[in-house]
Amino acid sequence: MKKLHLFDKIVFVFNAIIATVLLLSLILPFLPPKTFSFLSVLSLGVPLLILLNVLFFLYWLIKIKRQLLLSLLVLFIGYVFHGSLYKFSTSNDIKIDNPITVMNFNVRLFNLYDWIKEKDIDFKIVNFVKSENPDILCIQEYHPNSRIDFSFFKYRYEKLSGKSTRHGQVILSHYPIINSGSIEFPNTANNAIYADVVKNKDTFRIYNIHLESLKIDTDVEKLKEEGSERLLKLAGTTFKRQQFQSELFLLHKRQCPYKMIICGDFNNTAYSYVYRKIKGNLNDTFKEAGAGFGRTYDFKFFPVRIDFIFADDSFVVNKFKTYDDHLSDHYPIMTSLSLE
Repeated sequence: MKKLHLFDKIVFVFNAIIATVLLLSLILPFLPPKTFSFLSVLSLGVPLLILLNVLFFLYWLIKIKRQLLLSLLVLFIGYVFHGSLYKFSTSNDIKIDNPITVMNFNVRLFNLYDWIKEKDIDFKIVNFVKSENPDILCIQEYHPNSRIDFSFFKYRYEKLSGKSTRHGQVILSHYPIINSGSIEFPNTANNAIYADVVKNKDTFRIYNIHLESLKIDTDVEKLKEEGSERLLKLAGTTFKRQQFQSELFLLHKRQCPYKMIICGDFNNTAYSYVYRKIKGNLNDTFKEAGAGFGRTYDFKFFPVRIDFIFADDSFVVNKFKTYDDHLSDHYPIMTSLSLE
């Protein structure tokens, strides 16, 4: 520090703060929000913290200063515990006959309230799904209306709530559904549903989860209007509810007698407590076969991945794709699986 110019000293102070916060955030998946609600808010900012530490590392690397070791060490620890924020290449790209393709998509009520200033978003979503033709489709924030026609799926299970605007989750399948049901989350429109699907002689369960939303507008001007104290309190309360909802889900999951695939919008990142608990020993299909940042939510500041597809070890993950089609505030994701 003594040999650094004043500007570099200031940069290193900020570097040390950001590195320390990132290091602290790496233990968040192990801290229940009910006990550490304030710290749990950091899980949303981990991608940004990683990117900032990369920038600090590059800054010191260009200057050929040993201060680069701080961010390098923290980034290395993060990589060991959580893997890379960015996937440089797909792990698998296996061509197999008759794979099981599973898509997850939060459709935001098919643009019911014209959030996207474009006509016929609902038709475009249906046509998009039809063109990609997944074997199984999990939708969050589904809103039925006469314009929505998913009749090209032979089997379905949906669970709706609400009075004026009925909405909820749905599972659509080309394979027969022999059993289905809902895991109710109290005092919310969010829930989890499941369907037991049969392909040939194999039966497996599809879960579709939608955890509590932060209900925060990510528009910059709208964020400025919100007080930081209120935002932190809201996020902490939301993450507590997410923990309770995930605990209800896990009670049901433990009794499942079948191989399973879990889809959903967790409204939280891969650095969160609920992600770690719900994933358990399942495989995150993005980590197995995805590429890039895997962004699934239209956040204005940095890439955020809050929608997931997990599969247990009975499935081989062949492919994973994150789509760029802007038909909702979420982006659809799809994986290709095969049974061992």
